[in-house]
Amino acid sequence: MELVDTHAHLDFPRFDKDRKEVIKRAIDGGVKIIVNIGSSMTSSRNSVELSRRYNEIYSVVGIHPHNADSFNLNISKKLKSLSENKKVVAIGEIGLDFHYDNSPREKQKQAFRAQLRLAKSLDLPVVIHTRDADEETLEILKEENADKIGGIMHCFASDKKMAREILDLGFYIAFGGLITFKNLNNLREVVKEVPINKILVETDAPYLTPDPYRGKRNEPLYVKYVAEKISEIKGLSKEEIAKKTTQNAKKVYNI
Repeated sequence: MELVDTHAHLDFPRFDKDRKEVIKRAIDGGVKIIVNIGSSMTSSRNSVELSRRYNEIYSVVGIHPHNADSFNLNISKKLKSLSENKKVVAIGEIGLDFHYDNSPREKQKQAFRAQLRLAKSLDLPVVIHTRDADEETLEILKEENADKIGGIMHCFASDKKMAREILDLGFYIAFGGLITFKNLNNLREVVKEVPINKILVETDAPYLTPDPYRGKRNEPLYVKYVAEKISEIKGLSKEEIAKKTTQNAKKVYNI
């Protein structure tokens, strides 16, 4: 059973002591592709460097809404330059986070729009982060014609209505460890409704570790528990889930 972890942060400090071992565990365990996601300029550079060092790793570059206050024209130019690397497969993660508000909301919106336009100019898909900002995220995606490039709604944690809106834009929906949490039955109901040809699996490592390792550091190997839960929810074999989600990942990232 071969899988793709469509969203991980292996460049983060929590992997500094054993990054090589974490990557080897994942590959040996059937995770044949890991997409490492940028969240700041430094993180984006490190993500590209990881993808240069490992055949199995691809990179995504962008400024997370938490860091939107740092976004400017110079940063946009640097992201564009990084995107010339052949293993950069998307712009992200970008979007809005009105839960923490680590950057002013207007700055978040400006950075989001600018990076959507950058992605369009590069003909790359986008990886979207949204928290407590579904309505505003959808509004911007529609106004910026994000359906022209498509992409991924990462770590989906919203309702069926939001899922339908995202699917109508032609986006894929990525599920992570949240779907294994006992108290999130509503999210499992969303999984039931999303067509298998639009589902991706991810870890968001080092965060959101699935059961049975909840509370510990997440790592790409654990994406198998997400795939297994989707198999259970959908009533499909693990092999079918692995095959379809891998096909979906390769398609959206053009790998």
